[in-house]
Amino acid sequence: MTLQLRAARAAWRPFTERNRVKRFIPGFLLAVLLAIPAPALAQRGQGWSVLAADTVGAGRNVFTGQIGYPGLTLGLLHGGSDRVDIGGKFSFNWGREGLVDATDEGLKLQLWLRIMLAKTSNVSFALTFQPGTFVYFPRNNTAFGMVFPVGFVVGIPVGSALTLNAGIDIPFNVYIGEGIGPVIPILFGGGLEYFVSNQFNVNFNLRMGPSIFPRFDDSAFTMEALAGVAYRF
Repeated sequence: MTLQLRAARAAWRPFTERNRVKRFIPGFLLAVLLAIPAPALAQRGQGWSVLAADTVGAGRNVFTGQIGYPGLTLGLLHGGSDRVDIGGKFSFNWGREGLVDATDEGLKLQLWLRIMLAKTSNVSFALTFQPGTFVYFPRNNTAFGMVFPVGFVVGIPVGSALTLNAGIDIPFNVYIGEGIGPVIPILFGGGLEYFVSNQFNVNFNLRMGPSIFPRFDDSAFTMEALAGVAYRF
């Protein structure tokens, strides 16, 4: 491992509260589901989403943009069917894969696949896959790698204009030829989409948790906090 990457690795402080997070998340998800009044759940938002579990609709397209930590992301989704969306994402990051102690600039390019598993009048469930590649530029060095994120999300409509989500993301990534090897983030959280109209929403998403480094038997705190917009056409 280069001296620069050793210095970066040293900055990734252990995430000492992993067990506390693991205990908190199941209660968090249950509280979100139980806190929504039953009458409000009867209205299914606008029937589409980019952060929750509803797909964008067969033959429809959605452009998205989000900014925050770890960076700026632009995406395009196409509704392949009523249950499957496919598209891509481009990101310019200033936080290396969400690690709060590794503020390196980098670029990331990903495919974007969403599969709605089930949908009722009250809730919907989906899986997401976002494989791709990244390159980061730590001081006097370049770090390449691949990402294979998988996620599970629950979508909860609240009236006709608001949709909440809660879920777990595992944005697995691996560094190529840098001595770091695989990294396994386990991120929990939620978010919301507010529909200004049937075609346009503003949104916010938060995920946090530990990133586990099997090669070093260590972990570090990781966070994704992004606000943005989505436009369907």
